Amino acid sequence: MKKLNKLIIACDGESASGKSTAAKLISKKYGLLLINSGLIYRYVGKLAIKHNPKNLIPFLNQKFKKVSYKAISKQNLHSEEISNHAAMLAKDKKIRKIVNKFQNKIIKRNKRICVEGRDIASKILAKNPKYDLAFYFKCDLNIAGYRRWLDIKKKVSLAEVKKSLNKRTQMDKKRKNSPLKKVKDAILIRTDKLNKKQVLTKMSDYIDKYN
Repeated sequence: MKKLNKLIIACDGESASGKSTAAKLISKKYGLLLINSGLIYRYVGKLAIKHNPKNLIPFLNQKFKKVSYKAISKQNLHSEEISNHAAMLAKDKKIRKIVNKFQNKIIKRNKRICVEGRDIASKILAKNPKYDLAFYFKCDLNIAGYRRWLDIKKKVSLAEVKKSLNKRTQMDKKRKNSPLKKVKDAILIRTDKLNKKQVLTKMSDYIDKYN
């Protein structure tokens, strides 16, 4: 496996579709910098909940001037409250602009990168730079809900988790600004039909062919 100087991968998908796990596995295998877009929105959600600022946009602008992605990735941002808050805030065009600017700065400094989220292929990596390969992740709601329920140590009911995931995905697909969608050339990955090893193999096959 030869190492390309440039390899830009976009991973998009629905809530709890396994895209984060797959992006981690593929980034580790090919030595790519991994950026989790959803994590940045969760950080926004946490800030809004914790500080409840009167003027959110100027407050976020200041926060994002000082924070690094590494610092964000070390925080505990996985809770239903933060998830739901992040989904609401992600609809705001001004907030998306702040997050996109933060991501673009990192992307332009790195030619070997995997970015995962919900508008990566359609917006963030649509051009300048454009992704080399795009993957779109989908998972049956019952399976996705069960996996997320285990992830959060069964702190809320399975029914609540499934309802929350479905609501989040519908919000992402229907929002006006940068909705979740599968771009034409994205490779579909069904994580309800493949295990982790099979997902990694399928993605690797496409990457190796590109190489």
